[in-house]
Amino acid sequence: MSEFSASPLGAELQGTLAFLRAAESLKYMTRTSWTSDGGQETVAAHTWRLCLMALVLAPQCPGIDVGKLLRICLVHDLGEAIRGDISAALQASVPNKAEQERADLVQLVQPLPEAVRADLVALWDEYEAAASPEAKLAKGLDKLETILQHNQGAMPEGFDFLFNIEYGAAYTRDHPVLVALRHVMDAETQQRALEQAARGTGVGEGS
Repeated sequence: MSEFSASPLGAELQGTLAFLRAAESLKYMTRTSWTSDGGQETVAAHTWRLCLMALVLAPQCPGIDVGKLLRICLVHDLGEAIRGDISAALQASVPNKAEQERADLVQLVQPLPEAVRADLVALWDEYEAAASPEAKLAKGLDKLETILQHNQGAMPEGFDFLFNIEYGAAYTRDHPVLVALRHVMDAETQQRALEQAARGTGVGEGS
């Protein structure tokens, strides 16, 4: 063991690296969404575009602390590094999803310095409870990013697009930016559902 790794700073950095290595699993943990090229979306990819949405929409959201919003977006699915994502359609069969995900988050951040560990868990708790304007906005954007991906992606035949008409509605009805985005995305969802129905009945297909 080197003199540096044995020092307090070295030990903290080793713990940070251990955390980052464990979080790498988010790069391959998949969600029930597909990209436009037919690949299955990962949790990390969802989180990246959620952060991008937050960044580019923040100027239209006066009073929002952009840094805090981005931090919340970054940690909102961090616990999924342990056991992966549970799709919205299946969450009814896992009533303790939030409790399980929080326990996984606490396990994941264990190697980090205490102050950093506490900050990440507090941000997750704030998101889960929608306890601040930033957390409420993050919740709404999270739902909308999911719908955006469903509408854009090469979803498998039989995918229930109309599920998205009610998905996350409680989190997207208050902020005017979220309401406007929701209006556009709901129209896209209806269109995808109509196109799927047309394929199922052979409408527009050659004999």
